[in-house]
Order: sequence, then C-alpha cells, then structure tokens
Amino acid sequence: MDNKKFGQFILKLRKEKGWTQLELAEKLNITDKAVSKWERGVSLS
Repeated sequence: MDNKKFGQFILKLRKEKGWTQLELAEKLNITDKAVSKWERGVSLS
C-alpha cells in the first residue's frame, strides 16, 4: 500500500469514528503531527 492510499484509509476510519487527529494520536501514543503526515501521505513513520 502506498503512502497516499494509507493516508486516505486512516483519514476515512478516523472520520467514521468522529475522532480528531489529536484523539487518534493519543490512542496510539504518537503525536498529532504524525497522524497529519500519514493522512497527507507524507510519511509513515
């Protein structure tokens, strides 16, 4: 799966749950900046 497709997938799931990027980040113990990068397809790390 490429970065863009993964980002779209994460964004779709997050929106379905009604979570903000910060809420998802807190659940995964990562930063909201990392979630943003994933959703934009910039990085997976």
